[in-house]
Amino acid sequence: MEIKKTVVGYLEENCYLIKEGNKGLIVDPGDEIDKILDMIGDTKIIGILITHAHFDHIGALEELLKVYDVPVYYHNINNELNKNIIDIKEQEYNIDDFKFNVIYTPGHRNDSATYYFNDIMFTGDFLFKGSVGRTDLEYGNYNEMISSIELIKKYKDNIIIYPGHGEETTLKNEKENNLLF
Repeated sequence: MEIKKTVVGYLEENCYLIKEGNKGLIVDPGDEIDKILDMIGDTKIIGILITHAHFDHIGALEELLKVYDVPVYYHNINNELNKNIIDIKEQEYNIDDFKFNVIYTPGHRNDSATYYFNDIMFTGDFLFKGSVGRTDLEYGNYNEMISSIELIKKYKDNIIIYPGHGEETTLKNEKENNLLF
């Protein structure tokens, strides 16, 4: 599996392309559709994964769906998105050559989900290198954040974390250096 990243928008959100062969999934198309399309190139997009519905993570979604009429995987708890939505559950998914689990990780927002591919997690704004997402915005909840952290701490140390902003990290690094862990 190959992972590409492009940083988009004034909040510098990480949009990812997960590739397996010539097929791919997009994670959090936040802004700057042209940059996202350049990253995609000739990859056949078969789905879009949304970690949560803050504008900086979904700003280019509608434009992307005009180019790629594909399913959008999202924990649609607030009924904010409606086109092509598959309301994800905490379970394993097999989409073509991609196999992943969905883990609900509320706290930053009540619709926050982490996508877990073997030794890789796409955490959106739930977990960053050295920090976690804010809980003082709409649908945020500090107690839910603490519960989500406790849940993720149970996973293997070697997992690579691909956050919604900033640099990649490992779960081991967060357990050792993140003050909230």
